[in-house]
Amino acid sequence: MSRRVVVTGLGMVTALGKNAPDTWAGIVAGRSGIGPLTRCSLPDLPADVSIAGEVKDFSPEPVLDRKDARRMDWFIQYALVAADEALRDAGLGGLQTVPDPEETGVIIGSGMGGLISIMETRDLMQAKGAARVSPFFVPASVANLAAGQVAIRTGATGPNYAPASSCASSNHAIGEAYHAIQRGDADMMIAGGTEACLTPISFAGFAAARALATGWRTPETASRPFDRGRTGFVHGEGAAILILEELESARRRGARILAEIGGFGMSSDAFHVTAPPEDGGGAARAMRRALKTAGLAPTDVDYINAHGTSTPVGDIAESRAIEAVFGEHARMLAVSSTKSMLGHSLGATAAVEAGLSVLAVRDGIIPPTINYDDPDPACTLDYVPNVARKAVLDVVVSNSFGFGGANTSLVIKRFRENGAA
Repeated sequence: MSRRVVVTGLGMVTALGKNAPDTWAGIVAGRSGIGPLTRCSLPDLPADVSIAGEVKDFSPEPVLDRKDARRMDWFIQYALVAADEALRDAGLGGLQTVPDPEETGVIIGSGMGGLISIMETRDLMQAKGAARVSPFFVPASVANLAAGQVAIRTGATGPNYAPASSCASSNHAIGEAYHAIQRGDADMMIAGGTEACLTPISFAGFAAARALATGWRTPETASRPFDRGRTGFVHGEGAAILILEELESARRRGARILAEIGGFGMSSDAFHVTAPPEDGGGAARAMRRALKTAGLAPTDVDYINAHGTSTPVGDIAESRAIEAVFGEHARMLAVSSTKSMLGHSLGATAAVEAGLSVLAVRDGIIPPTINYDDPDPACTLDYVPNVARKAVLDVVVSNSFGFGGANTSLVIKRFRENGAA
């Protein structure tokens, strides 16, 4: 049983805005959301790692009242605010009971879960003892509670869980939601990812792994995917939620269709805990499988929203994977990394980039790779340097790869009644 799956709503919380329109406007303008870290201090780490793609001036109200918000980690709050926007965007009235609860599910990925709550509770317990640990600590921090809280507020009783595959988590969430609708497990899925882990321990861990950007001129220029001067990624946070629907279900309620999910591919590197193989073999397998499931040829693709983390090894491996999959057509493809503006929001990043890919298809605008000033001779594709580009986009591929060798590739298509690319 295979059914067409369309996108009817989108919500975001990012370093460029607390909703999708503001985020998209910043992306199209080529504006960086990266700045000095204000969420916490890092006294034992080098000063040049103290930058982030922070969500600024966030408040969960009016989606959540203050009492409820205090009982939830920030990653859950981000997810609820993004889900409320996505449901409103889909014409469903926000976080309230969905029209057909039994045919609606929720899959929201997170790489780290409630790390802020975990660290704060550990400090409280050490200072004042175990009796002071809140009964809300566990449901505030476990990774599946973003999906659980959205389901509770919408009454959705279909599939409900949280993929955790590092930076690929929310592509897995969207891909699995797509599969659930295809095979008839649901008619609607609320899917995406969320992450809020700007903590001293996460910065310390990534700094120890030499993964973070260093030696930058200004925070805004630190994330520079595919540029010769890149030194690492910029730690970020945020959330994005997509409303996926079976096509006939969307038609019955007169929904506006933003785009269509055309296919999804997954693979494993089976190589290293943090680094991809130099040839990008696992990434190439994920892209090939995504195109196969979509029934598309490499020449059908117009644009790739790259994983593009700004790490020296990763950007080269992804470029090589694209060349291997697309051959001569790779020279005609636009490839860009929106992490140049948002940083890397770990388990949320794939959903953010899938949402931006949907908007790129809708508006016919390719996001730029900013800070691309000195091309790396090992990265030889068209990375849409510094300025957004108008283009007719029929097929977009959105890549996300995670620690442990998890590779995902999502195909997003312009919606056409006959299903053609």
